[in-house]
Amino acid sequence: MTEAVQVTGLTKIYPAAGGRPPVRAVDGIDFTVHEGEVFGFLGPNGAGKTTTIRMLTGLTRPTAGHARVLGFDLATEVTRIKKHIGVVPETSNLYDELSAFDNLVFSMQLYGVPRAERKRRAEELLARFGLSEKRDVPFAQLSRGMKRALTIAAALAHRPSLLFLDEPTTGLDVMSARHLRGMIADLRREGVTVFLTTHYLEEAERLCDRIAIIVRGHIVALDTVDGLKAQASGRPTVEITVAGEDGRTETLRLEGDDVEVTLRQVLAQVGGRQVLAVNTLRPTLEDVFVRLTGLSAEVMLVEKGRGGGNARG
Repeated sequence: MTEAVQVTGLTKIYPAAGGRPPVRAVDGIDFTVHEGEVFGFLGPNGAGKTTTIRMLTGLTRPTAGHARVLGFDLATEVTRIKKHIGVVPETSNLYDELSAFDNLVFSMQLYGVPRAERKRRAEELLARFGLSEKRDVPFAQLSRGMKRALTIAAALAHRPSLLFLDEPTTGLDVMSARHLRGMIADLRREGVTVFLTTHYLEEAERLCDRIAIIVRGHIVALDTVDGLKAQASGRPTVEITVAGEDGRTETLRLEGDDVEVTLRQVLAQVGGRQVLAVNTLRPTLEDVFVRLTGLSAEVMLVEKGRGGGNARG
């Protein structure tokens, strides 16, 4: 299997400042990203997600460790790396005064897309991301969801094989977030490798082929969603919903080491009442996160700048 990203011992330490001690934002992490997958970096704000992306995309130098991105050495070939990747930062880097179309054309100029291809490519991207009607609208006047969509379109202007997405749906309304998730799924089907950071458990579970859970600069788990759930699974739980005598429903739960034995035990409890539903409960990604990190799932809901953010996240 070809690796799009290979990381060994990657570390970032921010020096002491303003009377504060040094901050070890990323602490000796190891991982690989397979070509063509959506790889998720899941963790609370301040965990080291954004710092990792900034290192892998050449925006900040690692303190220690090694990385190869698309086969290029991060330490010596960062310029070549930048030509083959797309980056969507958490805060858009497009120009407020330029129209949607002109922002795309300018992005292509920066990446050396031939002049003859720019207009056609820009129109294709606008259509793909549902922005054709906003072609001539200045970026500053677009909705938040449209700004995120255009920022992703600009990152794809030069057809990169690897796309870095930093918290792509933070702050979006439900429909805009759903639309962007659909775009990310489409990119995967087209063979684009996606490196996605998020603090949304549901988003990671829906989109990612594999997930690394990072907390306080350390990767505490890395596996597929099913693999992570297997690590957190306890005794099987059987849940049966039955009809009550007063017309209401009643739900019974019982844990056991053997699902069949547990099911018989629960059925024995219900007597002759009508069984409406039988479910075997499986651990959720939230269960995994809580068990592996020792943190409550609520810490993942804290938005940056709202009582828990960290600009070095």
